[in-house]
Amino acid sequence: MKKAKRASGAARLQVGTLPLRRTTNGSVEILLVTSRARQRWVVPKGWPVKGMKDYDAAAREAYEEAGVVGRIKKKSSGSYSYWKRLPEETALCDVKLYVMEVERQLETWPEQGQRRCQWFKLADAADLVDEPELRTVIRALEPDAA
Repeated sequence: MKKAKRASGAARLQVGTLPLRRTTNGSVEILLVTSRARQRWVVPKGWPVKGMKDYDAAAREAYEEAGVVGRIKKKSSGSYSYWKRLPEETALCDVKLYVMEVERQLETWPEQGQRRCQWFKLADAADLVDEPELRTVIRALEPDAA
């Protein structure tokens, strides 16, 4: 597979959500979704939307991919990089992450039939994701979570 050749050498920007909730016992859980192609556990993410703030675009991705809505923080809570497989190339992407305090999960959402989603304890979620930088961000959430 070819690596993406970018004239500027810059990675492509994506925005993502760290959807969090507090359980009845006070612990924090994060919602992971599966990627479409390889069914790997990831956080909801996608491309920025022209005319939309990055945190709002991240919230929209959480709705589309996992059916969650809530309060999204306007300040990024970290980032990670990964290689994305595109039809003609593989591109390096930098994902800017925003914490969402999930208020509810809808009964239906746009990508419901294309992905699985599941709530995990933070430590378990960190073990399940493939990207080392994302693993680090998830592990660092506990003190500040939701």
